[in-house]
Amino acid sequence: MHINMLAVAIAVVANFVLGYLWYTPLFGKIWGRELGYDPNQKPPSSEMMKGMVFMIIGNFLMAYVFAHNMAAWTFVPGAAEMSAMQNAGMAAVFTWMGFYFPGDLGSTVWEKKSWTLFCINTGYHLVSLFLVAMILAYMV
Repeated sequence: MHINMLAVAIAVVANFVLGYLWYTPLFGKIWGRELGYDPNQKPPSSEMMKGMVFMIIGNFLMAYVFAHNMAAWTFVPGAAEMSAMQNAGMAAVFTWMGFYFPGDLGSTVWEKKSWTLFCINTGYHLVSLFLVAMILAYMV
């Protein structure tokens, strides 16, 4: 099974940028309000660096494992006839539906989080998976 590590690295960077855009200019104020963060209080730089390091590690693990998952599915009959976009879309949607969506749904209900927060977080997970899957599928 061949994994393109350059594609994984590009996916990590792209996903990091997406996370910044998603949770800062796009939905940052709503997300922070839903979590009860004070918009005037900035976290210490050490906390920000720690968060960024862990986000990069998490992005790497997700992209690397996702690349293996997508490569494994190429052996399914009919998969070779599908376009890169179809493969990426199927990989993203089914991974999100089977692994991310249930966890997001459960944490929303059990931890009494808002449905707005649920939509922001699960939307990010779906878009993130699709972005990474597109990079991986097109850079096979």
